[in-house]
Amino acid sequence: MTPLLDPLAWLILLPLLWATLAFVAADRHGPMLALAGIGGQLLCVVALAGDVASHGSSGHLAGGWAEPLGIRLVADGLSLVMLLLTQGVALALALYARSYFSQATPPAFWPLTGFLLAGMNALFLSGDLFNLYVTLELVGLAAVGLVAAGGGAAQIAAALRYLLATLVGSGAYLFGVALIYGSFGTVSASLLGSLITSEAPLAVWLAGGLMLTGLLVKTALLPFHFWLPPAHGGAPAPVSALLSALVVKASFYLFLRLWLGPFAALTEALPALAQLPAALGAAAILWGSWQAIRADRLKMLVAYSTVAQLGYLFLIFPLLGTGALALQAGILQATAHGLAKAAMFVAAGTLIKVGGSDRVLGVAGAAAHLPVSLFAFALAGVTLMGLPPSGGFLAKWLLIDAALAAGQPWIVVVALSGGLLAGIYVFRVLRLAFRRPTTHDDVPLPQRPAALLEWTAFALAAGSVLIGLGAAPLLALIAGVQP
Repeated sequence: MTPLLDPLAWLILLPLLWATLAFVAADRHGPMLALAGIGGQLLCVVALAGDVASHGSSGHLAGGWAEPLGIRLVADGLSLVMLLLTQGVALALALYARSYFSQATPPAFWPLTGFLLAGMNALFLSGDLFNLYVTLELVGLAAVGLVAAGGGAAQIAAALRYLLATLVGSGAYLFGVALIYGSFGTVSASLLGSLITSEAPLAVWLAGGLMLTGLLVKTALLPFHFWLPPAHGGAPAPVSALLSALVVKASFYLFLRLWLGPFAALTEALPALAQLPAALGAAAILWGSWQAIRADRLKMLVAYSTVAQLGYLFLIFPLLGTGALALQAGILQATAHGLAKAAMFVAAGTLIKVGGSDRVLGVAGAAAHLPVSLFAFALAGVTLMGLPPSGGFLAKWLLIDAALAAGQPWIVVVALSGGLLAGIYVFRVLRLAFRRPTTHDDVPLPQRPAALLEWTAFALAAGSVLIGLGAAPLLALIAGVQP
């Protein structure tokens, strides 16, 4: 394929192009540019899928320069799944945002969204550690800008806290990259996979610790979660959905890539290390679920649910040596959660927008006024609880199967407990929605929202359930991934 037509390059160039045009147009044509651009990005991923399915991977050398000097873009089954999730969810959220912001769009919302998607696509495709740092910075700064775009005092404070976290995480990662380059003279992930051994010097072990810890901060895994609830819970609904469904998955993806790739020899030499992210994940499931159960505001409930659900992604690390099951479970969980959490945030945004209250009590009576939004919230809850036939159920089934095969029954107990706790906070909202509002409740307004607001949430929630019925191609792509 000629470089001019290579979808790998266009997945990065296209969002940069439409984001720049949206900035120049002062957001007047932002929605149409975004929809057209994301649609084009989705077509690029579809074109890329054929190449990956045929050859197992696809690569591109920017400018024709070979490694270690050149910038290498590479896609395999794992990155393809993440690219599909990103473009699919982003397209749905762009439709939702167009209607949600029909009165007044926050400043630079569309350009920042485009730059965010460019950074995420580049992160999923980059093949060297320094360019991954650049993509992390682009994603983090664009996300901070989106949180602050609402302009309220609470949103600015949440954005500053988020900025602190992302700078600390990126700084630790960059320090680790510098140590790696000083030790081996290259930052190519593929070359480092053969250079880093269990006898690596202390500087390399320190680099691995810094880089992985920095990514844990950016993923908001407990105890580094302090920035996530105010940022996700306080931002406008389309922004919350974008951050929770996609952005935190990017840093998890990179953590997983480093664990299986350049640092594989280190993690295999000290297998007890894998218990640390799993233990933090288990704590996140229990603590995040408890905070969601206690939350007074609806979007904070959903935000703390994200803290909890992220924990499942890190339960897979002690199980990765047992075969493809654990990797399949983790990526399917990330995919199902991305769809479900986007649906839950946009459904909550519609409930708040129509009801005029952001409190959990404000959903009282919503079953009569907003049945589609409530049904979407419930469908997303089915995925978070892990009930059949949802993608969340299949992901937890694979996780439990891998845990039993690896002799790690405590992971089974945590996974099942997390599903029960998720049921408590989901049914807390549903019970209130079917109750008549009292004088002490926030009474929802009788107005009807735009149909697009409700049906976007339903489509995302339905996708999170249906993926459990059609996951075979996705699992096959993941099973073919080479570390």
